[in-house]
Amino acid sequence: MKTTRIGRTAAKVTDISFGCASIGNLYREISEDTAQAVLSEAWDAGIRYFDTAPHYGRGLSEQRLGQFLAGRSGFALSTKVGRVLSPASAPIAAADGYVNPAQNDVRYDYSGDGIEQSLEQSLKRLGVGRIDIVYVHDLGTYTHGAGNAAHMEAFLGSGYERLVRLKEAGRIDAFGLGVNECEICLQVMDHGPIDAILLAGRLTLLDRSAEDQLVPRCREAETSLVLGGIFNSGILATGPVDGATYDYGPAPQEVLDRVAVLQDIAAQAGVSLATLALHFARRHPAASSVLLGTAKPATLRRNLDALEQDLTPQAQAILAKVMMP
Repeated sequence: MKTTRIGRTAAKVTDISFGCASIGNLYREISEDTAQAVLSEAWDAGIRYFDTAPHYGRGLSEQRLGQFLAGRSGFALSTKVGRVLSPASAPIAAADGYVNPAQNDVRYDYSGDGIEQSLEQSLKRLGVGRIDIVYVHDLGTYTHGAGNAAHMEAFLGSGYERLVRLKEAGRIDAFGLGVNECEICLQVMDHGPIDAILLAGRLTLLDRSAEDQLVPRCREAETSLVLGGIFNSGILATGPVDGATYDYGPAPQEVLDRVAVLQDIAAQAGVSLATLALHFARRHPAASSVLLGTAKPATLRRNLDALEQDLTPQAQAILAKVMMP
């Protein structure tokens, strides 16, 4: 796989990466063997960039990924800060969409001390001494609503500067944001430079809102974009079927209608909707890496095979047209 440098840093990532939310038991519990099997499928395919977070199963994803990476080398690793974990005060059967997570309570903390505490916890769970990329997780009104003002005050007051210091000390190579919205990225970039943004669902075949302001800003600032949520929570993989999900919830009719049009366009071009969505993300000139996340080795293999598929001339023309500046 091709590798890309993150911003102006020493961190390098493969252009296809593995997102580890699902191995934290997202929506359904999976066994340890299944978690290790899907990670092995990614590794054997040449993926060398893995992204995780304390949020994913209250630390379970990081623990499982750390077990897999033990004894391996030549990989890039990212995790996230903004949530600090502590031993649970009561048994947790499910939380935040994760089934049977690690038994930890969570609190948001975007201050310098909170960020460093979160990072130190992640290093321990992952079994590593340093991290290639740290993303500030879910800062913004998309997650916090009106409560984001206090989180922004904490981050801009001391959190951002602490990340600068951690980078200078060599504890991390790069830092940025891991979010589902564009506006917070622009606000933080007004405060100071960041190396990378893991942007979920805002630069896809369906939702290209990042192209308006964020993509040009990132190009100007040499801030790398890692694309997550390229199926927009599922609907670009399933099509506009009953129960299709968009933005982590039931897809509204307006979205179902737009996806139906995209599905027809893909069919006329001789490819599946999911294949067109995958190639859109990988071929987008702003994309440094595209995250694929699943708990099923067969699903990961199917998506990787789709990315290796030779597109029809009609499909290539469609992608060339939508990617015109």
